[in-house]
Amino acid sequence: DVQLVESGGGLVQPGESLRLSCVASGITFSRHDMSWVRQAPGKEVGWVAGITSLPSLFRAASYADSVKGRFTISRDNAKDTLYLQMNSLKTEDTAVYYCATDSGVRGQGTQVTVS
Repeated sequence: DVQLVESGGGLVQPGESLRLSCVASGITFSRHDMSWVRQAPGKEVGWVAGITSLPSLFRAASYADSVKGRFTISRDNAKDTLYLQMNSLKTEDTAVYYCATDSGVRGQGTQVTVS
């Protein structure tokens, strides 16, 4: 079974940083495009960032406008791990963050609270 386990969330003040991690198992991680999505209280799930499965020289990342320039998505295929570096956090970034495969499998999420 595919399993995605997120970690790294927490309570921070505006302007601070967090680094989220997502460890994958049960899949050939390197072959999958991966994404981070989030769900704020009372809102639908929204896409945050994505990264392709291509070799690092050709790998591409993309971001939602609301996080562009503040968040960085990356991956370490040797560790089957996806990352999201979040800088200059804002209160509106408060949400449960999930990593997701290109087939729609998501983890259990990690809570990020900016207050």
